[in-house]
Amino acid sequence: MPPLPPLLGARRTRSDQAADTAPDGSGAFDGALADAELHTARAALAQGRRQAARSLLLHTGDDWDRRGHRLTVLAQEPYAVAWAGDWLHTEPGSADAATLYALAQVQRALRGKEEPDVAREACTDAAALAPADPTPWLGLLQLARTLGPEHEVLGAFAELRRRHPEHHHAHHLLLARLAERPSGGRAAEDHEVYELAELAAAQAPADSPLAVLPVVALAERYRVLVGAGPAPADPAACGHWSGPRARRILRAGFDWWLEWEHDEHPRRHVDLNHLAFALSCAGRPAEAAALFQRIGRHATPAPWSFVHSDPLAAFRAARARALGH
Repeated sequence: MPPLPPLLGARRTRSDQAADTAPDGSGAFDGALADAELHTARAALAQGRRQAARSLLLHTGDDWDRRGHRLTVLAQEPYAVAWAGDWLHTEPGSADAATLYALAQVQRALRGKEEPDVAREACTDAAALAPADPTPWLGLLQLARTLGPEHEVLGAFAELRRRHPEHHHAHHLLLARLAERPSGGRAAEDHEVYELAELAAAQAPADSPLAVLPVVALAERYRVLVGAGPAPADPAACGHWSGPRARRILRAGFDWWLEWEHDEHPRRHVDLNHLAFALSCAGRPAEAAALFQRIGRHATPAPWSFVHSDPLAAFRAARARALGH
């Protein structure tokens, strides 16, 4: 079994230290989440007006988490490959055009509409145009997480982390893949994905959203156990959410949210949904209710899809229970 990717830096104490949206009644999820500028640019792009998206990427600059979020969402648009290809033809040296084209090819490959090697080559080309940008490597990590061997996952993550050590989306993708590793005979609460998540959280600054990674690891491991059969889909019927490690992780995650929540982080609703899901599964409705109030209409498919074929229905049912509706 390959080793976990190295996480550099001394372990710190706490004192030192996807995604999509479901408007109520819509029956649909929207990856733009609460990013109003992204909503506007995407709507203009869908109407064939490209300048808003182009300007959006220009002004995003090196806010790497936001850049990755925005490019991933734009890349999911049906005509993203065609538009980005035209843009790249007009401006062959544009890193924005190349990266959007690459991530759009990744989305096509994940849907089975393009060869993975085509997407890999596009990501490599984009990385060459902007060596400091982790976003082309995010495309490679998205591809490898689903279609590639583990060494590709670890390699892409290492390159991402070298460029942006706190890359939010990258850590979530890595945990999702590593949660699928066999336990190797270790006790349920000792799976290595928890160790990696806790180490990454400890090494991040105190206000970093990576503090929620151990909660994400708990949810991802639950997904794997439910899919494989050892854990029942009904969280109350298993001990996954009630062990000492799980209780400690949930307490720390909720405490971090109370003290440090970053309203401006582009993927904050992904974290809020994981916290609400975990607290709901653990039978802690009062804490979950506070999170559901904060989430509002911004539900995300994961982690609600982990235990139900209709994640929107699962979200609404858990919210209704927590809020007493």
